Amino acid sequence: MAATAATLSRVLRRAGTCRLTPACSRVARGTTTAAWWRASPHCQVLPSGTRSASFMAVFRPHSCFRSLGKPGAAATRATAAVAVRSTATATSGAATAAAGAAASTAVPSRAVGWWLVGCAAMSFGAVVLGGVTRLTESGLSMVQWHPVKGVKPPSTHEEWLEEFELYKQFPEYKYSGGMTLAEFKRIWYMEYAHRMWGRSIGVAFLLPGAYFAARGRIQPRFRVPVLVLGCLLGFQGVLGWYMVKSGLEHDPQGKHVPRVSHYRLAAHLGSALLLYSGFLWTGLTHLLPSPTSTSGAASLGRFRLASRGMVALVFFTALSGAFVAGMDAGLVYNSFPMMGDRWIPEDMWRLKPWWLNFLENDTTVQFDHRVLGVTTVSAVTALWALARPAPLHPRARMAVNALFVMAYAQVALGISTLLWFVPTPLAATHQAGSVTLLSFALWLAHELRHVPKVL
Repeated sequence: MAATAATLSRVLRRAGTCRLTPACSRVARGTTTAAWWRASPHCQVLPSGTRSASFMAVFRPHSCFRSLGKPGAAATRATAAVAVRSTATATSGAATAAAGAAASTAVPSRAVGWWLVGCAAMSFGAVVLGGVTRLTESGLSMVQWHPVKGVKPPSTHEEWLEEFELYKQFPEYKYSGGMTLAEFKRIWYMEYAHRMWGRSIGVAFLLPGAYFAARGRIQPRFRVPVLVLGCLLGFQGVLGWYMVKSGLEHDPQGKHVPRVSHYRLAAHLGSALLLYSGFLWTGLTHLLPSPTSTSGAASLGRFRLASRGMVALVFFTALSGAFVAGMDAGLVYNSFPMMGDRWIPEDMWRLKPWWLNFLENDTTVQFDHRVLGVTTVSAVTALWALARPAPLHPRARMAVNALFVMAYAQVALGISTLLWFVPTPLAATHQAGSVTLLSFALWLAHELRHVPKVL
């Protein structure tokens, strides 16, 4: 058997299928075939429990294996080389398959998860800062958009005067009746902070993302979602300028209140919420392991479906808030629960055709937002009641409790904002509350993502 091992080593090296060094070959001459096989690279790619069996199963059926040590067996050695080549190919394929299976079940990188959650947190800040910019009527103060040149603010008095003269040519200044340079600087810096925050999200996404991609830290199943998030981030910047441009072109004579298109505002906010949701969901997938307990999982199928419906309901309620903000509909009826002295105002259907009221009638838009808000808090309450006896994982139970508390806090913020005629601090907190509520809904749906579907 020792001679067989030595001969097999020579055949493998001559056939180009074995990379044993001459030193290893000398060791093989004084050992058994099984011991040599265990030291072979072809054996090392196989699971430890099958190495000896693999050698016997692969080589013993070949007659060339039994005749390797006989004199004058050159033809037999050639046949053995062919057999060994096929064996090496088979073991290599097995190794590749094993590596692929291992990659598919590998634990996602926590560093990548924290990076994505960090991008989500910055997106949260951008939504809140954008709301403050709109509430302070600062969004139209920068009348040009330069992705690179716009990074540097005016630094001299002459540059500020030049920027101010540009602003004077657009409707917002004409409608304002005049302002000082100091007042212009205040609103300009507010919009500048919003734009620079958006650019900082791009840097925070691109630089670590390029590093993780170069090091292979992003698993194949996450590469497409991360690429889509990057494209959505770039699209968000373009969409923001497209929204601002609508306000610069609105009523050039400045006879009416200048405002951006509420359609474009809703698209901008919706895109931001999608981006935030994508960052948060993908980050949680990296950071939170799937619950291992499957007790009662089959009974949670409908609860899982309800949690995803809750995400959609919270999302569309927040999106309806963009219509309220874009049309200043929060200043129409500042009473609750009735609108004035009626439950349903008389001017809800003043536009023709009737469906246009849902899009361009400020009274109907506020009414819709009220109905969606009450529907959302009622649905959250029902979901929380269903969760009480359900066999939920502790993290899922924590998520549904947080969702329940935040829903009522958000309703209180909304009513307070309405009754106090939309003060900036309350309105900005209300917008932040909508994103927080969406976060808890996403967390709950994420915890239930592996519950079996209802057929």
